[in-house]
Amino acid sequence: MLSPSTPIPMSSSYSTRSSSDGHPKASADATGFPDAHDPTHAPGGRVRVFDTTLRDGEQAPGCSMTPDEKRRVARQLAALGVDVIEAGFPASSAGEVEAIQHIARDVGRNGGPIICGLARANTRDIDICAEAIAPATRRRIHTFIATSDIHMEHKLRMSRARVLETIRLAVTHARTLCEDVEFSAEDASRSDPEFLCEAFVAAVGCGATTINVPDTVGYVTPSEYAALIARVVAAVGSSDVTVSTHCHNDLGMAVANTLAGVKAGARQVECTINGLGERAGNASLEEVVMALHTRRALYGVTTGINTREIARSSAFVTDATGVQMPCNKAIVGANAFAHEAGIHQDGVLKHRETYEIMSAELVGATTNLVLGKHSGRNAFHQHVRDRLGVTLAQDALERAFARFKSIADERKVVSADELHHVVIAACQPEVTIRV
Repeated sequence: MLSPSTPIPMSSSYSTRSSSDGHPKASADATGFPDAHDPTHAPGGRVRVFDTTLRDGEQAPGCSMTPDEKRRVARQLAALGVDVIEAGFPASSAGEVEAIQHIARDVGRNGGPIICGLARANTRDIDICAEAIAPATRRRIHTFIATSDIHMEHKLRMSRARVLETIRLAVTHARTLCEDVEFSAEDASRSDPEFLCEAFVAAVGCGATTINVPDTVGYVTPSEYAALIARVVAAVGSSDVTVSTHCHNDLGMAVANTLAGVKAGARQVECTINGLGERAGNASLEEVVMALHTRRALYGVTTGINTREIARSSAFVTDATGVQMPCNKAIVGANAFAHEAGIHQDGVLKHRETYEIMSAELVGATTNLVLGKHSGRNAFHQHVRDRLGVTLAQDALERAFARFKSIADERKVVSADELHHVVIAACQPEVTIRV
């Protein structure tokens, strides 16, 4: 409970009555689908969640983490129930190899998530990656090369034929070191679709178990991405191969594109906590997961995520990177479940679903009724009664509410002590303080 002397913004956390919408646990009994961490193809109604916060997320400027911070985040990702943790890019440094090995030992055993490392399509990177993930029970090598003409011409300076040969050699070598191999075609969304599918078929033919279709620069729209995913699914044509999304947010469509990919048949989503990542970031894990959960009748799929760990996971990543979330960030922003307008507050107090499409408790948060100049009597009275322990008669309530409104018009922050004195001063002859 708030202390009367505690300075607070004009708000109080008030946990409203939640609905009965539980979330399936990450088990075969709860979901009706096989184990969330099965490294083979995820069935039609099951989407694997591949978290790349510790790799792509950490690559964002200012987001690098110490080895200890990466380990703490990895433990929380395991508690969250992600299926795959991409723990880093081993070839980047000896320290990165050591950090990934620690993560593999800490969370990659005893039924933990698959531990994955990223490697360019060359023998050296793949060998280092295999060494880094070796301590994990279930491990994955994720190798990649660009397939768009602009990348092949200006960055790689390689022909299409040479790229295809590089893919075959890299995937074949990776499979000698690890049974679970993912191949990504960098800049897939700007690649010639026919050549892209040829590249994917080559990778699958050499043993790739997951095919990733990155929108590396956040260029495509949801309809375009859905069509591309559908084409890749048809080209691969195997129940033993999972097609994956990986979407960047340069045009603000990473989550929408990811969901469109799922509708088109992708059964792995690559995302990051808080949407961290290169430039404008990646698809936000919390937004993708809660969209699939909240609209599961539309998407027809489940995940193995323990949604009640979402808010905690967001806080872990914020603490590790120092990157604060905007207050209006979906799912995990400070205002995601906050209400100040009197009409909204009254509706939420009477029935949560009038203004909340998911319960705050479902993501490990609480509904917050913010007391400000837009608040109504109902929310004000509720706060005074439940937080200050004061019951007011109607005329006393009117006087206290009027005084509160005059203060709220003048400032954004009012201490609990000030609010307490407003109530006492306005209503002293008739106040009853609950013991």
